Amino acid sequence: MSHIDDLEDYDAELELRLKKEYATVFGMFRFCVLTAEATYLCNRLEMSRTDQPSYPFVHLVMEDVWVWDKNRPSRIIPRTEVHTTQDVTVEELKTGDVDTTLPIGFELGDE
Repeated sequence: MSHIDDLEDYDAELELRLKKEYATVFGMFRFCVLTAEATYLCNRLEMSRTDQPSYPFVHLVMEDVWVWDKNRPSRIIPRTEVHTTQDVTVEELKTGDVDTTLPIGFELGDE
């Protein structure tokens, strides 16, 4: 077996572990946030948009976060901020007593 095969097997094993972890923790979170850079699960979300002349600028603040990244030693993050000019998709997974300032009906195409 070559070193390339070993690396491919290792990468496949990391991906499988990540998918299993995602399935295990998914029900513990209120929001699923997808950006071009990453996928996040979180329980508190604040999102704001500032339109620029040629693109929208989205600022996300998330707390109690799980991030999809197979190369991180720990995927749980207490708080993170994301700034992006790309599309953002937010899915509310469950309702609850978790406070959020996410505007209802917020879409990047709104002006």
